[in-house]
Amino acid sequence: MADLASYVIRKILLAIPVIILATFIVFLMLYLTPGDPIVAIAPPHASQEDLQKLREKYGFDEPFIVQYWKFLSRLVQGDLGQSVGRATLHMDVSTLLLQRLPRTLELMAIGLTISYSIGIPLGVLSARKQNSLRDRSVMVFTLVAYAMPSFWLGILLMLLLSVYLGFLPAEGTVGGFSSIILPALTLGLGNAALTTRMMRSSMLEVARQDYITQLRSRGLPEREVIFRHALKNAILPVITVIGLDIGWFVAGAVVVETVFSWPGIGMLITTSITNHDFPTVQGCILVLAFFVVLGNLLADVLYAFVDPRVRLG
Repeated sequence: MADLASYVIRKILLAIPVIILATFIVFLMLYLTPGDPIVAIAPPHASQEDLQKLREKYGFDEPFIVQYWKFLSRLVQGDLGQSVGRATLHMDVSTLLLQRLPRTLELMAIGLTISYSIGIPLGVLSARKQNSLRDRSVMVFTLVAYAMPSFWLGILLMLLLSVYLGFLPAEGTVGGFSSIILPALTLGLGNAALTTRMMRSSMLEVARQDYITQLRSRGLPEREVIFRHALKNAILPVITVIGLDIGWFVAGAVVVETVFSWPGIGMLITTSITNHDFPTVQGCILVLAFFVVLGNLLADVLYAFVDPRVRLG
């Protein structure tokens, strides 16, 4: 286990400059974005002198490097600055994020559960009857689900399950736990398609191995061969990409939360962009970027745990 610990430490050290680079890119993109956040929060008919005083107060009059250095210095101390949005003026960005982050994590967790609950069984069932009608039907489903944009899938599910059938609430948290089903289903179906294809491919590869042929020649039931022996090896590649799936869910959460008005970080980003609330946008994107880096780190660790050759290479 010492070599695994050493491997994890190396990956963590390599992740630090990636996070710093992400902060620079995010800050630069927002700095170059058209629009003046001071105009958005200034009183109506404010004079140019009043606008300049506000720019000096919030530091928007300083050069880019100075602003970025102050931002980085505060970030190291855990301070993401204060919001300049009308509805959240002077509120700490970290406070806003802590209020919204549990909602996004809840959505991602349920979406991930839906994804693997659908993808793994479908992949196994499809592989057991390769080139059959069932297999082709599953492949068509995965193709459609993976190709369909999240916002379009969300609207279709909303129309079907909420507007026409009335089974689920269409937005927000108005219906308690039932409110999260539609956005989580929308978030999970696209990744379920990818999981299904990966599980099918892995299961077909394992099923052709010699030890599986030997088990069948001994007269073991097909169900026991598949679910007791083949599945535990076929599922390993799927497990190792869980970390990479986090990136999928981070990107999808922004769109899905906006479609369903789910009060998470994705919805906060959309609102903050509309209000030119750059400090809040920076904080939200950095948190999501951190989860992407963390997901990639988790994927590397899972690879190393499953295959010792990775960490010894």
